[in-house]
Parts: sequence; structure tokens; C-alpha cells
Amino acid sequence: MEGGGRPSAAQAVLLAASTALTALLYSVYRQKVRVARGLEGARKVRLDGDLRALLLEAPGRCVPYAVIEGVVRSVKETLSSQFVENCKGVVQRLTLQEHKMVWNRTTHLWNDYEKIIHQRTNTTPFDLIPQEEGTGVAVRVMKPLDAAELSLETVYEKFHPSVQSFTDVIGHYISGERPKGIQETEQMLKVGAALTGVGELVLDNTTIKLQPPKQGLPYYLSSMDFDTLLQKQEANVRFWKILTVLFGFATCAVLFFVLRKQYRHHRERRHLRQMQEEFRQAQERLAREINAEGGETLKNACVVCLSNTKSCVFLECGHVCSCSECYGALPEPKKCPICRQAISRVVPLYNS
Repeated sequence: MEGGGRPSAAQAVLLAASTALTALLYSVYRQKVRVARGLEGARKVRLDGDLRALLLEAPGRCVPYAVIEGVVRSVKETLSSQFVENCKGVVQRLTLQEHKMVWNRTTHLWNDYEKIIHQRTNTTPFDLIPQEEGTGVAVRVMKPLDAAELSLETVYEKFHPSVQSFTDVIGHYISGERPKGIQETEQMLKVGAALTGVGELVLDNTTIKLQPPKQGLPYYLSSMDFDTLLQKQEANVRFWKILTVLFGFATCAVLFFVLRKQYRHHRERRHLRQMQEEFRQAQERLAREINAEGGETLKNACVVCLSNTKSCVFLECGHVCSCSECYGALPEPKKCPICRQAISRVVPLYNS
């Protein structure tokens, strides 16, 4: 604690940082709760003949947050894999990722480093249709790349290691970077894949569309079924709740420590003022008694009890102000009654 009982700069920074982090974690937790509650309240609809009639009766021909499960079907032409034969899809993502080792000058270790140097995503319009054929109901999926969990399957992956000469190795050690190679990956959303879509379901003329919701809720296109997706979001809620509670307890502990320090400082100052007031009253009382008897003030009297003779030299301050009995009665840690400096050792005083 600093002078006046104020918290030190380190304590103030620690308290402010822990409070801000707790508030940030709580805001993330509230957001996760909102997402999970919105997903839990989403309306489950079936891809059957009643879907069009349901949307015609809904306000604005729209279900604001709906869950629909179906199978991917291309509307026009499909996308073909560049590396796998007879692999067709509606979303294709090609990625080139650089892998290298970077020297950390702080830990003196080589750390793995990954960087995407090129990525291209191709899409083609597609529908979700029932797994049972013959119903004739299809839902057009809009803006699939805006989905929070677009489930793409990795259909091709190959690592191309770097070819290095001896001179390159020496140069890499000097520069602190050692290339490992390039990883080439192709991911696709295949035709016929089962997909769970969660978003706004709207009837636009004769086309039923699934699109991102307008309430700020997340848009999902996931290969997981709805129950698994909901369980995943609830697990995220529990995780962030535990983090918030832990950091909340840490903030309370820091605050308790600071308040305890302030209370102890206040109690010591109050005790000191009480001792100074008792000392002043004793001096005034002794002065009145001596004046009443017509004598002179006892110069060698102990400043604490005002009755015994001074018999102690306090070091390192050097004050001679107390008898041995009053020195033994001083509270720990012992401090000089005159200057309040800590007493490291005591030397007896002998009057001849």
C-alpha cells in the first residue's frame, strides 16, 4: 500500500485488468447464451408437401429462424474436383498453406508457423431436398459462404516438402526461418451430402429460400444433425460460464486483498492516533501535578509511562525515550515512539 492507504500502482493495474477481463468474458458468455437460446427456440420444419402451405400462412411468408434437414442437390452444373475423379460438389475450396519453423529469440526454440498464401472458393447454386425422393419439395440455399459452420469435406491433401541445399540451410539458420514445405488442400461440399440448415426460411414467389437471419442470430450449414449442433452450442455456453466464474473469483480475491490492506492500514493509523492522544494527556496530567507541587519537570522520564527513567537507546534512529518495561510492551513490529522508525536493536542505557 502507498502512503495514505491508497493501493499501489501494481495492485490498481491488476484489479483493473482482472475486472476488465471478467467483464469481457461475461459479455462473450451472454452472447453464447443468446445463440444457444435462439437455436433452442428455432422452429423445426420438414421438407414435405406442407412446407409451402406453412409459409403461405406465416406472417410475411417467412419463418424468422427455422431448422431444416436435407440432402444437397445442384441446381445447375456441378463443380468437379481437380484431383479426385468422379467427385462432384457445389462448394469447392482450394488452399495453399506454407509451413515453416521460426526461431524464437525469447525462448530459444524453433516454433511451427503456418500461413495461408493462397485460397480460392468456388460455389454453384444448390438446393436442399428430402432424403426420400418423389416429394418435389426443394429449398434454395442462399449465401452459403456466410454460414457460421459450413461443413466442407477434405477430398485431397498433399504436402510438398522444401528442397534445400547446404547453403540454404546456413542462410535459414542465420535468418531464423526454416521453410518446411507447402501443403495443398481441396475441400468440397459434395452433392448428396446430408446438411442441417438453420436460418430464415422465406417463400419468394414460387421459390423457398434459406438465407441468413435478420435478427443477428448465426446462420448454420452443418453436417451435424440438429441435436448434436445444439449440444455443441450448450457446451460452449458451459465453457465460457466456467471461465467467467473463475476470473470473477480471481477479481473478488484481488479486491478482498486490497480492501484488507486498506483496513489494516486504517486500524494502524487509528491505534497510532490513540497512543499519541494518551501520551499528550499523560504529559498534561504530569505537568499539572508537578506545577501543583511547585517542582520541575522530570527530564529523564520515559515518554510512554512518564514514571520510570529512560533506560533504552533505539537503533538505528538513536532516540533515548523509553524504559525497558515500555519497550517490551510495544506492539510488533516495534517502532520508535518518537519518529516511528523500525527498531532494529536496543542498547541499554546506564546512568551513573
